[in-house]
Amino acid sequence: MASSTPQVSFCQIAVRAVDAEQAERLAAEAYAAGATGLEERESEDEITLILYAPTGAARAVCDAIAEAAPEARVDPPIEVPETNWSEQWRIGLTATIISPHLLIRPSFVSVALDPGQAEIVIDPGQAFGTGGHPSTHLALDWIDEIAPTLKPGARVLDVGTGSGILALAAAKLGPAEIFAFDTDPLATAAARDNARANGLAERLRLYTGGLDAIGAVAFDLVVANLLRTEMLPLLDGIAARVRAGGFAVFSGLLESEREAVAEALRAVGLRERGVRSCEDANGDSWSALLTIR
Repeated sequence: MASSTPQVSFCQIAVRAVDAEQAERLAAEAYAAGATGLEERESEDEITLILYAPTGAARAVCDAIAEAAPEARVDPPIEVPETNWSEQWRIGLTATIISPHLLIRPSFVSVALDPGQAEIVIDPGQAFGTGGHPSTHLALDWIDEIAPTLKPGARVLDVGTGSGILALAAAKLGPAEIFAFDTDPLATAAARDNARANGLAERLRLYTGGLDAIGAVAFDLVVANLLRTEMLPLLDGIAARVRAGGFAVFSGLLESEREAVAEALRAVGLRERGVRSCEDANGDSWSALLTIR
């Protein structure tokens, strides 16, 4: 007798955010509460997030958004027609070429690598980071440039690792010892799984907690792909862990925030050495700063 896998019912939740920073923050909160899909639509005065979540998680997603941003407008969940979500979410996902040295792809996409090109295999999940968002891509660009120049025995720190993609890239591209942490245990679990899937579990020291979980270790490269509001309270602690002559990369910044963040970095002893920027599909410009201590 033929059997079929029961379909999970899903709800659609529309959320109106006032700007790109709030949209990023609310998307992260929604995924942490159980959302599994997202569309983003932009108008002149707001950004609409169309979230998808299993019906059983829809209320938790709405509550998480309301707690994070009481001023955001959240429509009641609407049940959507059944579909094969296990296949639907894969549509349109492709490999992301970071450079001639690095490629990121989902496990269900096959790509021929160029000579000398490394790959990271990572599927979308609740933890942020598959290489597609401009802020992640920009951080990967800097890692692609700096990690191969590090010597054996050097140390790299990934602040707020999410899926682990930045830590895994550093491990693929250079000989350094890799440290990473996140305050979200779901993120560190995802990062650990991704490290195993890419054969890098032995290269990655992974911690659940904040900067204090790392201790007083000096790093040759620190990478932080965070929203400005998450980044600023950590600058003192990050700067204290960059060795003299070491580098720190700060991504996740809108172009309009760059100068204010650069001033804050100078105040903690980190001097700007370079900046890279790109636009997302909505026309928002993102920046990633390279600094040196």
